[in-house]
Amino acid sequence: MNPTRLAGRRRALVLLGGAPLLLAGCGFKLRGQRPLPFESIYLGMSAYSELAAAIRREIRANGGTRIVDKPEDAQVRLEVQADIKDKLILALNTQGRVREYQLRQRFIFRLVSKSGQEITPSNEILLRRDLAFDDTQLLAKQQEETLLYRDMQNDLVQQLMRRLAATKMPEAPPAEASPAPASKP
Repeated sequence: MNPTRLAGRRRALVLLGGAPLLLAGCGFKLRGQRPLPFESIYLGMSAYSELAAAIRREIRANGGTRIVDKPEDAQVRLEVQADIKDKLILALNTQGRVREYQLRQRFIFRLVSKSGQEITPSNEILLRRDLAFDDTQLLAKQQEETLLYRDMQNDLVQQLMRRLAATKMPEAPPAEASPAPASKP
């Protein structure tokens, strides 16, 4: 083997080996799981929806927070105010046929404490994806649309989890001290 090629490989190995050390030295670390700031949550959604199942999976994977079946058993309630999927026409071709769609998903929610106090006011997550359309490939475009909606749902769940993890729980009011019983002399 040529000595200059061997030296070049050694330099490349040193650089590749040194890169993780440099990244670790600058404080870089991968984003890990962020625990939710509450012990239990009630999801105000249909238990059978795909979105609710995805949110449940993510909360369970995050660990620490229980999902309860009754709102009165939960420390907080996730109230879904809107979950809307849209499909808008963006462009038409010269024959007046659709050339491009925009897929949208709008999710509006708020977080409420057990006592009814609003912890997080109405929050909106709006996702958009563009879909080029060709009516000669109808089946393929329907599958692509399904995949885009699934991708949007995964993105929505991740954004929701980040917002829930960033929630600041209100301070509990101090418990009133009961008066000490009077002692008899």
